[in-house]
Amino acid sequence: MSSLLPRLGALLLTLCLGGCGEAVRLEDEEPEEALAGGAGTVGHRDVNAFAQPSANLSAERKLDFSAGNSFFRSPWVIAPATTTARDGLGPLYNTNACQNCHIKDGRGHPPGPDATSAVSMLVRLSIPDTTQQAALIERLGVNPEPVYGTQLQDMAVPGVHPEARVRVAYEPYPVTFDDGTTVQLRKPRLLITQLGYGPLHPQARLSARVAPPMIGLGLLEAIPVAAILANAQAQAATDDGVQGRPNRVWDDAQGKTVIGRFGWKAGQPTLNQQNAHAFANDMGLTTGLQPRDNCTAAQVGCLRAAHGGHPEVSDNILRLVLFYTRNVAVPARRDVGSPQVLAGKQLFKQAGCQACHTPHYITAADAAEPELANQRIRPYTDLLLHDMGPGLADDRSEFAAGGQDWRTPPLWGLGLTETVSGHTQYLHDGRARDAMEAVLWHGGEAAAAQRQVLSFNAAQRAALLAFLNSL
Repeated sequence: MSSLLPRLGALLLTLCLGGCGEAVRLEDEEPEEALAGGAGTVGHRDVNAFAQPSANLSAERKLDFSAGNSFFRSPWVIAPATTTARDGLGPLYNTNACQNCHIKDGRGHPPGPDATSAVSMLVRLSIPDTTQQAALIERLGVNPEPVYGTQLQDMAVPGVHPEARVRVAYEPYPVTFDDGTTVQLRKPRLLITQLGYGPLHPQARLSARVAPPMIGLGLLEAIPVAAILANAQAQAATDDGVQGRPNRVWDDAQGKTVIGRFGWKAGQPTLNQQNAHAFANDMGLTTGLQPRDNCTAAQVGCLRAAHGGHPEVSDNILRLVLFYTRNVAVPARRDVGSPQVLAGKQLFKQAGCQACHTPHYITAADAAEPELANQRIRPYTDLLLHDMGPGLADDRSEFAAGGQDWRTPPLWGLGLTETVSGHTQYLHDGRARDAMEAVLWHGGEAAAAQRQVLSFNAAQRAALLAFLNSL
């Protein structure tokens, strides 16, 4: 009798979820579905779940991981200093350590009303493209704001003015499900005050970006280009309105345009370049790839400030940080065989979410690290740009990405966000306070999927969230 209870429960659940007399088909659990990060998957589900080395790293390789982690976590100091390996912070910066934005390797958040700085949320800047700046735009992907560059820094070393103070205000934006349930979304409005170098350009474009989780980045880098292009080709062959496309960005090391895959608009091609640009823009630290501080001609104090050597981040430190960021493990999924989770998985497909959130890949045989090669992974992203409609638009282009375009973010680890980061604030600017709010902000190419979710009843919505929180 006891063996019949799970089956009876699953039957009752499908009848409840179906609505209008139509039952939802429960899928079977897939082989090794819980191993989202392949052989590197870890079983941690506590506050440190996003800070683990890949399970398939050898003990010796874990020493390099720990060394890279130390440079990721520890603060950099202002030059000159006796701590010569970690000096050179600034002159303008947003934080003094990578870990301050990616707290416990997790997700950042917008600043609260009492915050002294924005820290884990950045504001990117640009002005409309001009033909006079064509070469610069090809390399940077944007036309920098003339005085403040491509990113606002709200902190500075002594003797240098910070660029601005950044806060966010919200206004309510109600959305109603077909069953009458209303959700009050919040629409953000950036508040930029205390500008240190005069007013912004009248056509300045501003875009808030919270720090994404660090898990599985090396595996995303190991997805073959052919697989990303195949996603775009498959979507182009359908008539469902989903038409993803890769961003094409400048590779500093190769000196040419390649496919982008990192960042909210897929504006970076490799992890090494992502790291080097973060050192430069977030902490004011030079590297071999980014050899100059990002001071503009109007920022005289910034140009005259002391530096920590050339480069401030040595090639060896950059190498160790790269190894670390490539090998932060993906946690295993939870409850993959639960009837409610399996029903939510089917509803995810029914809504069309899987069109962009591609479930799985096999990583390349020639991946940058042997542990990343030939892994079956389940990140739930196509790494493509999609027009998400005016509701999420920042009106700021970045290489081939337009003002309404965003890269499909990976969903792995989503259900552990609150455990690790202490909040559930999603999307590029943290406006969504839970996963359902994030779904409801979808528009543009995802409008049909959002419309499907709005038709779900309470039990169906609970199942969809159970699936998302199992990832």
